[in-house]
Amino acid sequence: MLKAQRTYPWRMAENTARPGFETRAIHAGQQPDPRTGAVITPIYATSTFAQDGVGGTREGYDYARTANPTRTVLEEVLASLEGGAHALSFASGMAASDTVLRSVCRPGDHIVLPNDAYGGTFRLLDKVLTGWGVEYSAVDESDVDGVRAAIRPNTKVIWCETPTNPLLGVADIAALAELARNAGVLLAVDNTFATPYLQNPLELGADVVVHSTTKYLGGHSDVVGGAVITSNTELHEQFAFLRNSAGSVPGPFDTWLTLRGLKTLGVRMDRHCDNAERIVEALRAHSAVRAVYYPGLAEHPGHEVAAKQMRRFGGMVSFAPHGGQRAALDVAARTELFILAESLGGIESLIEHPGQMTHASTTGSPLQVPDDLLRLSVGIEDVRDLLDDLLGALDV
Repeated sequence: MLKAQRTYPWRMAENTARPGFETRAIHAGQQPDPRTGAVITPIYATSTFAQDGVGGTREGYDYARTANPTRTVLEEVLASLEGGAHALSFASGMAASDTVLRSVCRPGDHIVLPNDAYGGTFRLLDKVLTGWGVEYSAVDESDVDGVRAAIRPNTKVIWCETPTNPLLGVADIAALAELARNAGVLLAVDNTFATPYLQNPLELGADVVVHSTTKYLGGHSDVVGGAVITSNTELHEQFAFLRNSAGSVPGPFDTWLTLRGLKTLGVRMDRHCDNAERIVEALRAHSAVRAVYYPGLAEHPGHEVAAKQMRRFGGMVSFAPHGGQRAALDVAARTELFILAESLGGIESLIEHPGQMTHASTTGSPLQVPDDLLRLSVGIEDVRDLLDDLLGALDV
């Protein structure tokens, strides 16, 4: 029920010598330091770089807002893992999203947004970009015809999350990519939940991939960051220009932490998926649970699409207990290993109430989430302990 056929589209037929995912996560863009032999990329904690005469930069580095060697290595790894030609890292996932949208859109333009989008993305559009004259429509992006109907003459971007946050809806990336090409608009996919280990939107036809590297890519809840990956050189140059102009860059230590986290992404994601599948099975069987949201379930409306475009179904699980909001809040208050906190994708398990936490900005809008919904970020602890904790909170 919960297993998707595991394929490896990063091993492209036209380039059978391309290293595997885990190998690239550890080695892409990296080699022992030529001066000291250090096998781990150094932290280049400098704001500026000496020049050999006016304009005579060494390796193209002049000022750290524009480029930093530690950041360059991270971006080479990110591009390799997503199968893109270019990557940029940012101070946060929202900085990455803002750069994509402000690079492409101008006052009077229109964006198609999922009706189950991350609360921060909705806030950026609804409270910030609309003040700049940008319009948006929120639609169910699992319905390709509905997305097609939402496109206007002034539409510039289809913004996609799959799986969505927090209801874990699934959109067909390849179908949306074809629709976007035919309509002459950009398809940007937030791949934070799936990660490049489980899903590669560029290989399915998307123009741009966005990540909050704070989440699974960093993986240890100790750094905030974002990333944008594309194979379109013109778009990349636009994004790089705005990032440099606005200064939304990560510091070298944050960059280094993210680079460290990426090295274990593959093994962590396998454990996240293993644990999530066990949690889902237990929740489905529990009499106190009204609904479980997980793309790996055969009854999930997006299951077939998810099985087609994902290698596994991820570590995020949402569910609703019987008893409404009060019951949901009580469950969230009773767990111990599942820490009550925002964010996701770290090695530790988290529980949250989206309606009052990460998605509070959607209250009163068409994107408002159910008030009895709980979202789990299933960590890599011993799954028996996680089950004891969660089921104990439900059994009271």
